Amino acid sequence: MTTGAFPLPAITHAALAALTAVLTLASAPAHAVGRLADITIVDRDTGATLPVHYAKGEYWVAGRPGARYAVTVHNRSGERLLAVPSVDGVNVLSGETAAWDQRGYVFSPYERYQITGWRKSSSEVAAFEFSSIANSYAGRTGRPANVGVIGVALFREQQPVAVPSITPEPYRQRREARDSAELQRSMPSAGALPPPPAAAAPAPTAEADSSAAGPSALSEQRSANSSVAKSMPAPSLRLGTAHGQRETSVVSHTTFTRLQDQPNEVISIRYDSRANLVASGVIREQPARVPSPRAFPQSDNVSYVPDPH
Repeated sequence: MTTGAFPLPAITHAALAALTAVLTLASAPAHAVGRLADITIVDRDTGATLPVHYAKGEYWVAGRPGARYAVTVHNRSGERLLAVPSVDGVNVLSGETAAWDQRGYVFSPYERYQITGWRKSSSEVAAFEFSSIANSYAGRTGRPANVGVIGVALFREQQPVAVPSITPEPYRQRREARDSAELQRSMPSAGALPPPPAAAAPAPTAEADSSAAGPSALSEQRSANSSVAKSMPAPSLRLGTAHGQRETSVVSHTTFTRLQDQPNEVISIRYDSRANLVASGVIREQPARVPSPRAFPQSDNVSYVPDPH
């Protein structure tokens, strides 16, 4: 076989194609955020998981005005986790301004659950809906400063301390010990034996956090100011999360003792409309490709015999 220049371009093109594919995958937006648990945002009207864009040191998703959405939590660990969720700086279970020490959802090992709205009772929520800040729950309750961010604080569980069991002595051993003690007391030269030490009382257990709440059991950041480049279109009104229609969502109560006061992980995902994220440079849209001029445009078209009329 003779070697020539023909195989080389094919190899080169294949290598370039593979490299392009790798670069495309590397630059593609992710969908889940988190280490102890995967946190994703789902558009409930389309069923699509929103792509997560990393820009300016933060995670972002683009929401559609008027669309219902859910915060999906997937426990990746083999132990229970407490997830304290907030939307727009508000605790989604209690309606309080969000703090780490508040109520949340308890997740069994490897459990996945969608948080679909503001909890109204153990059987009902008001759906999360992307809307204007003026119509957002935080805005309508006088707390618009933190509109545009979804947060989940994750806590690991304190495991109970194992207490060793005490095996009672057989009756014969207890009787022999009692007879031996009486014999020692009856001997004139023997001094009184000290009583055996009392068994140590068990250590008190930590009080469980009775306000934990979850999918199987109910338990217990700053405003999104978009910087607009002069060459980019002006942004539209920023998004918030409304107090939508009531829906059935049944949970129950359980207890959960946190391993520590500080969260083991805090996840924050900011959101806004796609137009605003493009205008602020979070999402970079590829410009439309303009075809290059061709030297022989008519010769590029291969023609064959046409059918007769």
